[in-house]
Amino acid sequence: MRILFFSDHFLPEPSAPAAHVYERAKLWVAAGHAVTVLCSAPNFPEGNVFPGYRNALRTVEMLDGIRVVRIVTYITANEGTVRRTLDYVSYMVSAFLSAWFEKRPDVIISTSPHLFVPMAGVLHAMLRRVPHVFEIRDLWPASIAATNALGGAARALRALERLELFLYRHSTRILALTPAFKTDLIRRGISAAKIDVVINGANLELFRPGMPRDSAIEAEFRLKGRFVVGYLGTLGLAHGLENVLDAAELLRDSEVTFFFVGVGAAKAELESQARARKLENVVFAPRQEKSAMPRFWSVCDASLVHLRADPVFESVIPSKIFEAMAVGLPTIYAAPRGEGSSIVDRCACGIVVAPMDAAALANAALTLARDGGLRTRLAAAAAQSAPLYSRTRQASDSLKVLQRAAESASE
Repeated sequence: MRILFFSDHFLPEPSAPAAHVYERAKLWVAAGHAVTVLCSAPNFPEGNVFPGYRNALRTVEMLDGIRVVRIVTYITANEGTVRRTLDYVSYMVSAFLSAWFEKRPDVIISTSPHLFVPMAGVLHAMLRRVPHVFEIRDLWPASIAATNALGGAARALRALERLELFLYRHSTRILALTPAFKTDLIRRGISAAKIDVVINGANLELFRPGMPRDSAIEAEFRLKGRFVVGYLGTLGLAHGLENVLDAAELLRDSEVTFFFVGVGAAKAELESQARARKLENVVFAPRQEKSAMPRFWSVCDASLVHLRADPVFESVIPSKIFEAMAVGLPTIYAAPRGEGSSIVDRCACGIVVAPMDAAALANAALTLARDGGLRTRLAAAAAQSAPLYSRTRQASDSLKVLQRAAESASE
């Protein structure tokens, strides 16, 4: 098949979508398919174009057999509603126009969370009479409402919800990352027959258990001899990470350190609060290339998944769960009970605590730090469960969805 993938994020950006698109596309190419990715110049999340790249009208490169077409967009940091919206809309317009310079694909796939990526994909698919697959990574705009990013702009949210339903109805198939997404769409009138569920996964070639602790990272961030709870990923508004600072305050005199690795809209405020409160057991590291992440996982004793206490987050499955499994670490899941917590419970690979409950989070971290037997059992279960959620399995199942969409168009 000739596959055209709309995704504003792609390597070398450190975001989860960038890695997930690249890793699956690479496997599809290895299986004999031709894959083109339409993406922005790498700039996420700081809004600075990475060295060696430029925000040009259109550049083409080959990366591990993937044809990567980088298009001009409005570049801004991942913060602020107006500028990010301009970024999203500029990608939509630029990707829609640039796609006409590509050979007619057999199938188009667009990935969320924001709706302007699939908007470009759906419009292009409709005009070119090509099947479109909408991959739902998040229920957008419901997740925006949960973070209050649009304030009280109810009219804007209603408009986005109408756009969301339009995209679902005009997609040949919908690829949902969690069963709860499928349930939500069916409740809202989308046919169950067109929805496939493919749960996320981790790259088991990159992330492996039993890595020796990286002494250079331990020394640089003063982690030697500490019990390190790692939060590796985006520090966004949806994550409610101010609660982690409250937990750190409760554990000020303990052996527990919370280690944040990444960037995001909430990072500057978190760093400011940690300094003001003199929390020496909270440490921040800058964003890292994906290839460097195993080194940072190696100095962690547990992984932290953290989300705000909002019902919309019951439906998500954070990908950090699968990376923690892959490296053989127990997970502290501090988020609403739902799809993500059910995996942690089913795989017996971590501790689930109530969201935004600093005392519960602190207690879970201290329990893992001081109960070596429990920690060993959870870590072993995590490593044992990791193959169930591999990127190879996810790529294979996603490809089957694309093939079904292409076959339906030829009938």
